[in-house]
Amino acid sequence: MSEQTVSTKTEPSRRLPPQDEAQSSDLLKLIAGQRKPAPANAFSASMLFTWRALLKIKHVPEQLLDVTIFPIMFTLLFTYLFGGALAGSPSAYLQFLLPGIVVQTVLMITIYTGMTLSQDITKGVYDRFRSLPIWAPAVLVGALLADAIRYAIASAMGLVLGLILGFRPPGGIAGVVPAVLLILVFCFGLSWIWALLGLLLRSPTAVQGWSLMFLFPLTFASNIFVEPTTMPSWLEAFVDVNPVSVLTTAVRGMMAGQTDSSAIITVLLISAGLTVVFGPLTMRLYRSRN
Repeated sequence: MSEQTVSTKTEPSRRLPPQDEAQSSDLLKLIAGQRKPAPANAFSASMLFTWRALLKIKHVPEQLLDVTIFPIMFTLLFTYLFGGALAGSPSAYLQFLLPGIVVQTVLMITIYTGMTLSQDITKGVYDRFRSLPIWAPAVLVGALLADAIRYAIASAMGLVLGLILGFRPPGGIAGVVPAVLLILVFCFGLSWIWALLGLLLRSPTAVQGWSLMFLFPLTFASNIFVEPTTMPSWLEAFVDVNPVSVLTTAVRGMMAGQTDSSAIITVLLISAGLTVVFGPLTMRLYRSRN
């Protein structure tokens, strides 16, 4: 019986393009341990999660509706509803109202910090982040920094609309910019409370409900809309010590070119206190939560 021989032809080896060869070489070096990537430090990890939150806005632009619609809605609504009754004309009332409306708008938006964290927990993303070999607070710090950008957008929207309607801050840019920065600092400290609620409560809806239950009395029982001297004595006493009133007084003074140093210092101390107290509590719960 004749043996059948099978001839095998070896195909010529294919060479990768120079760019792919370089990438393959770099990958082999990483695998071989000749060049290991540096571990992410606290700053780079926080910036990474900040970028993640901004990318979510890019892919879901509906998230910007609150920072664009709320300033327009609140400014138009309160200016033209109460302007004639409280100040004689909407334009006159706008000069008093707009700094407070910017404060109220940004404070209302802060609740989405806790809601977003609660959504990540519900979807299981929270557990993935906890398993990463990174600085643990980076997840929350990055989210808060991204929210600060959203707060800045909301502030800009309110100010631009105010300028269109006739608002003219006597303090100019030198007063408006520090005032907005002060709002952002206060909201950064306040957001730690909502982040804590996002870890404690079981759903984003519950976080929203509890957050608004605290925010509504603080914003409406304040000096945002009227002077406290027109209120009953018992309510005036509460309004005077309300942190939102202190923030509004500081912002209103800076925009008017009449800086109230005591109000600014008080706002900074309150912001630092919120961060020092609720920041560690939130991180402790974040690490220990099952």
